[in-house]
Amino acid sequence: MISVVLVDDEPMVRQGLRMILESDPGLRVVGEAGDGAEAVSVVRATRPEVVCMDVRMPGVDGIRATELLLALEPAPRVLVVTTFSSDDHVFDALRAGAAGFLLKRASADEVVSAVRAVAAGDQLLYPEAVRTLALRHLRRQPDPAAFDLTAREREVLGLVAAGMSNAEIAAQLVLGVETVRTHVAKVLAKLGARDRTQAVVIAYTRGLVRIH
Repeated sequence: MISVVLVDDEPMVRQGLRMILESDPGLRVVGEAGDGAEAVSVVRATRPEVVCMDVRMPGVDGIRATELLLALEPAPRVLVVTTFSSDDHVFDALRAGAAGFLLKRASADEVVSAVRAVAAGDQLLYPEAVRTLALRHLRRQPDPAAFDLTAREREVLGLVAAGMSNAEIAAQLVLGVETVRTHVAKVLAKLGARDRTQAVVIAYTRGLVRIH
């Protein structure tokens, strides 16, 4: 059973998400919050595996709330739920450590799949949208740092940034899945990234992969 906390300043949005998630017998909503500050209290009390987080909220917004939640032990996985994929705040939330983002117009099946993917530690990104957001940030903060990645690690990172799974990368590079998994682990360690999503964000903001 995957436990979830919903954070949004609109009660109707929380109600809609609750109905969708609780229609799946493997998901359970254990709490709700109307802003980031309340979210921290609710998460401390309920210890969910996943937090569905709105970005734009009064008081403590979703970006700061994400930072605070990821400092907890154990930290939940944060799924940003947003109206616009092109919102700079989404990129800021991902850089703060959110595991991925989901559009509010997503279908019920997409919402359930997203929560399950985040709980499992899978990457949940829309590469095109992240590339668009990264372009804005790169103009403001270029950084040529190479992180001492090998040529193969850069290649693997580029394919991760393109949204490929380990199996897809293995097929693309004609490698074993375990070998790819090892490369990904080394990339995460060198970037200081907690997961694939954060590695992709770092890759774009530091110019480690090309933005087409």
